[in-house]
Amino acid sequence: MSDQELLLQAETIEARLNGANQTLRLELQPKLSKVIANLRANGTPVPARLKRLDAALCDEAIEARFDNMPI
Repeated sequence: MSDQELLLQAETIEARLNGANQTLRLELQPKLSKVIANLRANGTPVPARLKRLDAALCDEAIEARFDNMPI
């Protein structure tokens, strides 16, 4: 997949995340992380907004795991 296609895919995921509920956000997080990893593997600079979005989604995924832990 070309760099432009990967960037377009990341932007499509970003658009779907706007106003998305928690379930959809958790579902899309691994997809965005994979696209960003592919961009980095190709040596393509990843826009800062996508890096921030990925970091926020990763934090949400970690928080969600702890919310379901029994006490």
